[in-house]
Amino acid sequence: MTATDRDRPSSTDVESRVRLDRWLWAARFFKTRALAAEAVAGGKVQVGGQRGKPSRAVRPGEILRIQRGVDEYIVAVRALSVRRGPAREAILLYEETAESRQRREALGEQRRLQPPVESAGRPTKQDRRRIVRFTDRNS
Repeated sequence: MTATDRDRPSSTDVESRVRLDRWLWAARFFKTRALAAEAVAGGKVQVGGQRGKPSRAVRPGEILRIQRGVDEYIVAVRALSVRRGPAREAILLYEETAESRQRREALGEQRRLQPPVESAGRPTKQDRRRIVRFTDRNS
């Protein structure tokens, strides 16, 4: 065995460790690996209750807390993958806790039942005249 062979990780080492950003991308939590790395660096992903780095190794059995927009996922890592496969395969990489799923579904239902926020859009000519009169009066 040469020195370079000893320095290279064996295939079992590679299969037992995967970068956090790469696993999040393979598990389809983020569309690109760059977005996953940005989320991890921004503190949107915690590993075992602690903030992680994109290069941190993920192992099966670890608990991840992933903040994606308004939704928060608490998942247990079940398997590792370095490639992004179909959604059916990605679901097998993790198991979301029942509490996390219930909380996410309840919040989604609340958002659905809230009336939509209507944007007034651009002010009309009449609105602009009122704004000008109001601001001139205060000057």
